[in-house]
Amino acid sequence: MKYVDIAKLTDEELTSKVLEMRREKLNLKIQSRTGQLEKTARVKELRRDIARCLTEEAARKNKEVKA
Repeated sequence: MKYVDIAKLTDEELTSKVLEMRREKLNLKIQSRTGQLEKTARVKELRRDIARCLTEEAARKNKEVKA
């Protein structure tokens, strides 16, 4: 997910997206442990997408505090 796409999301959508990605990360972790994971790069990609979303959330909160 690109940062441009993340910036377009509302606060509620951003929060739900983070929860959705965390669930997917957990499922991938379970698949990895059981040897069923096919796309190992997806874990790294997902971890970075979560970080991007959380960074945007923090930036929005910081912007609100300053205003």
